[in-house]
Amino acid sequence: MEYFGTDGIRQKADQFTTDFLTNIISGLIDYAGDNIKILLGGDTRESTEWILADLESACETFGLEYGNVGILPTPAINYCFYEMGFDFAIDVTASHNPYEDNGIKIFERGKKSGQKLSEKGCKIIESALTSAKTYALNSATLREDLHGEALNLYQNHLENYLGKVNFNGLKIAIDCANGATSVIGESIFEELGAETEIIHTNQNYNTKINANCGSTHLDSLQSLVQENQLDLGIAFDGDGDRCLMVDQSGNIVDGDEIIAILANYLKLDAIAITVMANQGLLNWAKENHLKTEITPVGDSNVYTAMQEKHIQIGGEQSGHIILPNEPTGDGILTALMILKVVSETGKSLNELSKIITKFPQIIINMPATPSQKENLKTSEAAKILLLECSKKLESVFGRLLVRPSGTESLIRITIWGDNEKIITDLAHELKTKLGEIL
Repeated sequence: MEYFGTDGIRQKADQFTTDFLTNIISGLIDYAGDNIKILLGGDTRESTEWILADLESACETFGLEYGNVGILPTPAINYCFYEMGFDFAIDVTASHNPYEDNGIKIFERGKKSGQKLSEKGCKIIESALTSAKTYALNSATLREDLHGEALNLYQNHLENYLGKVNFNGLKIAIDCANGATSVIGESIFEELGAETEIIHTNQNYNTKINANCGSTHLDSLQSLVQENQLDLGIAFDGDGDRCLMVDQSGNIVDGDEIIAILANYLKLDAIAITVMANQGLLNWAKENHLKTEITPVGDSNVYTAMQEKHIQIGGEQSGHIILPNEPTGDGILTALMILKVVSETGKSLNELSKIITKFPQIIINMPATPSQKENLKTSEAAKILLLECSKKLESVFGRLLVRPSGTESLIRITIWGDNEKIITDLAHELKTKLGEIL
């Protein structure tokens, strides 16, 4: 599809014109009829404010019932639209991308919870965008502010999911990435007893979201934890659907380790992970007789595999963790669950993360145009190069993954192996040669 990628629509913010947004609503009507109720919300990037305003005007023009919760994490929007009786949620966010980008995630009602819009729905909206029409929009009327109600609903959900917990004595740092978790990040942890030091908490529409902070830039969180001798640190991305952590020594604890910690704590017998998973997680699962379902990149692919194979936990190395009975990744809930494990076992995050022995891994991002991404799939020379590289990796028990990003203008080169120097040299060599071919 031209517009929908691995996680909804994502592009430069100025491409979300009024007509573009109005045709999204038109396509949604084509998919589900003109008697639908839509809940709107999003993250803190400056463009989210005017995109939400245009979506309100589009809903008004088509005579739809709608509400707006303003700034909320993606998992909160997904949870609340279902509980509040709406048919769809439109979440305006570009997740971990810089503020210049924005995106649209659409959720619809499933049997028991909200879920990402079906492929059929995406295709119908694609069709509406491709044959775009121009509309004269009506101004949006003043609506009831639903932010407070939604925030309370979400916080109650988190507390009910956790059950009885007490984080007294735990000292933690939280990096909200100047994003959507800023509206709840500190309060939920403190209410459960933790002492918190919180950074990057701009709750207004801004240009600082994800800028040298959050789950994609962990330096400031690592420094804070070490300098203040805290127990651990938590980093969210811009929309709060992922979480990475650092232990008391500043070591990064990623999604692979989090999955292993929680699967072990919950005594589960299977995990769903993507092709990006570290070899160490695969080895741990095999040694402990856990079934492993490997999917393409994208939390929607993980969720689909979990549903089809009746697997209770899954996720991505990047920190998207889908917990039992949850429909999507939730960074705050993931962090709370890890704190629950720490508090109940009396083990530090450093001790818990040693559950897997990770292989050395290198990821190199190569800027790429859409045509270069497409050439990666079709070029015979590229295929031969990748086969040669895979052959070289046999000596270090390694594996290779080269894929076009579904959300950014990049080709990602990932190599695992038991010799860090060899895989690093090979990755840079591959980037150079692949760039010449493409």
